[in-house]
Amino acid sequence: MPPATGSYFHLHMVSDSTGETLITVARAVAAQYSHVTPVEHVYPLVRSQKQLDRVLAEIEESPGIVLFTLLEEDLVSRLETKCKDMNIPSLSIIGPVLQLFQAYLGTATAHRVGAQHTLNAEYFKRIDALNYTMMHDDGQHVEGLEEADVVLVGVSRTSKTPTSIYLANRGVRTANVPLVPGIPIPYQLENLNKPLVVSLHASPERLIQIRQNRLLGLGAHTDDAVYTDRQAVAEEVLFSRRLSARHNWALLDVTRRSIEETAAAILKLLADRQRQRG
Repeated sequence: MPPATGSYFHLHMVSDSTGETLITVARAVAAQYSHVTPVEHVYPLVRSQKQLDRVLAEIEESPGIVLFTLLEEDLVSRLETKCKDMNIPSLSIIGPVLQLFQAYLGTATAHRVGAQHTLNAEYFKRIDALNYTMMHDDGQHVEGLEEADVVLVGVSRTSKTPTSIYLANRGVRTANVPLVPGIPIPYQLENLNKPLVVSLHASPERLIQIRQNRLLGLGAHTDDAVYTDRQAVAEEVLFSRRLSARHNWALLDVTRRSIEETAAAILKLLADRQRQRG
């Protein structure tokens, strides 16, 4: 049952690995309930009865929803029984998915704890992409742009850097280059063959809002008035769109997109391009 105030609830996440899967799923669902806030209790690396004892004690002290990713059947059974005795809901996040796979594939799971974090080729691909992206952030080392999978361009505050890092975490080598009116773009950017170049743009109103918040956060003064001037920002946006059209770069409006949505759209553009070339 939720607390009397209705403003928060306890959310217990029990994992035999890092807990990243649980946290991602739980936060995605909790975000749909803006009127209540989860008080998160995360218990990673729970692999013994003794470790589970401490978890159960905390759950009993602060009852709430219990989500878990445990593969050891004895631990699962004990956790579910205890939650049932306390009359609180519990759910295995990966249990139903494992059962579905088992039913379709006709074979039981190997029950390998933390198998998704194995140091395989995909892992090293992500690390390589992150290293590349950090070195090629904000127009650095433009001589290496041809080695990218994706190159993002755009005026200031179009989320180039966070989008680049998100894509790198998906194994996509991403560089980003700022577009500044009056400053020629690097010639390397005009002659790319391998990378997908995506131009990020947003409405002047949205850019002004973000830039004003940025300046407030930095404690900047009115010296930066041009940075948030309506006419100047509108000219920046127009400059960016014209430049993108001239070079036939993919255009992506990020005005109302989250970083995740922007990255998803870029990944689709990249997949479509690779299919066409293939």
